[in-house]
Amino acid sequence: MTDADTKKYSLEPPEVARNPHDTYRELRDNAPVTELGGRSQSGAITLSRHEDVMRAFQTPEVFSSDPDAVEIGNTRPLVPLQIDPPHHRKHRKALDPLFAPKQMAKHEPRVRELIRELINKVADQGHCNFHQSIAEPLPSTIFLELLGLPVSRVDEFLALKDGIIRPPARSMEERREKVRATGQKIYAALEEVVDARMAERQDDFLSTILDAEVDGQPLSRDDVVDIGYLFFLAGLDTVSASLECMVAFLAQNPDHRQRLVDEPEMIPHAVEEMLRYESPVASSARITAVDTEVNGCPISAGTRIHLLIGSANTDERSWPDPDDVDFDRESKKHIAFGAGVHRCLGSHLARMELRVALEEWHARVPHYRLADGIELEFSQGIRQIDNLELVW
Repeated sequence: MTDADTKKYSLEPPEVARNPHDTYRELRDNAPVTELGGRSQSGAITLSRHEDVMRAFQTPEVFSSDPDAVEIGNTRPLVPLQIDPPHHRKHRKALDPLFAPKQMAKHEPRVRELIRELINKVADQGHCNFHQSIAEPLPSTIFLELLGLPVSRVDEFLALKDGIIRPPARSMEERREKVRATGQKIYAALEEVVDARMAERQDDFLSTILDAEVDGQPLSRDDVVDIGYLFFLAGLDTVSASLECMVAFLAQNPDHRQRLVDEPEMIPHAVEEMLRYESPVASSARITAVDTEVNGCPISAGTRIHLLIGSANTDERSWPDPDDVDFDRESKKHIAFGAGVHRCLGSHLARMELRVALEEWHARVPHYRLADGIELEFSQGIRQIDNLELVW
């Protein structure tokens, strides 16, 4: 990492956010270990090559998931994301069965019912804002029902989620203040529901988590709230953004879209390939627990690290023809859900929701495109598209 490299590149300009692949390539070739320009990356070192990103994911003793790695409004470590081994393993053992493929399959009928209801509202109109009509209400409703939070408060919860992930702020200090304040509101909402479930269990995840044990001991109230905080942020945003990225790609690539119409059995493969290529969660945060070195560049302990998932997933050193979106690609080993011990707990739920949404959408609305004059605007970090206006 040289002075010339530092802050030479940025992922924040709108044109780069829309199509980051050229910048990813430049980073991998010229500055694979560097500090990016822009407020959101300030003070953090970014790793962009697949090999380096994988090493960081797989060595939590060096690249820790400690809460100091990222500011998301929490005052305690989020279980299990911000807990490193060996304690992490105990919590994952208790939580993994809740999100196993067979468990997620039980919820598919409800997901299919809801997506059909949402599509029915817009199918005959010939147009919609896909973000507002489909991509946001589908996973947020499903998530709130599963977790046990009141669906009637969805607008409030979505606003709180955005207050953490993409707060309107003109400086880093203003951003920190807004994130901290929003975090306290999320804690209050979760504590209210957790206390209600402690008094009376219901058929939802929070009730099940309250009955879970780690080392033969029940989880504490704070543990359950912290797990809920993590689910709150992940469940209300990442599937929405992923679905938007996929539909935006298909709207602009009619041959790929037509293939899913003609061969719906290809949709699971398409989901994996578009997760790789689009990488809706573009990066993941870590902090170095010890002094280390990457590609000959020394990195001190306590340094914040951004693992550039989007770049790693399109690294020609690890992927043949990485810029080709190939639904027949043999390898499905992308890291859109992360890797190593902290790999996304809800990946099976996300895959199921994305598959069902694309199946139902293309069965009812097979031919669609971007509305005239639309230039897509992608948010940073998690690549949400608010202005996804479609016509058919």
